[in-house]
Amino acid sequence: MARPEDDEAGVVSVATMEIIVAALFFAFGAVVMFDSYRLGASWAGDGPESGYFPFYTGLIICVSAFVLLVQGLRQQSRVAPAFVEAGPLRQVALVFFPALIYVGGIQLAGIYVASAVYIALFMVFLGHYTWLRSGAIGLSVGLFAFVLFERWFQIPLPKGFIERTLGF
Repeated sequence: MARPEDDEAGVVSVATMEIIVAALFFAFGAVVMFDSYRLGASWAGDGPESGYFPFYTGLIICVSAFVLLVQGLRQQSRVAPAFVEAGPLRQVALVFFPALIYVGGIQLAGIYVASAVYIALFMVFLGHYTWLRSGAIGLSVGLFAFVLFERWFQIPLPKGFIERTLGF
């Protein structure tokens, strides 16, 4: 059982998150520089090559990220405030991981079925509604979305095995 003081314990510090974000920005800038160099990042006889400006933009991103990385490393040696506590992180995880499963479910079952299931399960487990009400609302939203997009707007959205079996 979780104790209230556990919810106030810092899971990750601000300095650690700054280091991670700086490293990600540095990697992004390095990819931009690499690809720009591949395209041509020098000055040609008729002006700059196509990768000239993106290369230097990537260089500025890398230099800025390096400065932030050094600042984060220096700050990490001191006691840094918590970026997130256990309680709020748990609440974010309660939404994030089901959303991740929902995205995968779209690939398997299609957007309409996955959405109906996602809405119904969220209502049951996070909203504490009854299974009957949650199922009815999830099914209603899925059917309404199907009619709205497939019939009225004629915009095909990802379909799963159920829609393909029914011939849609």
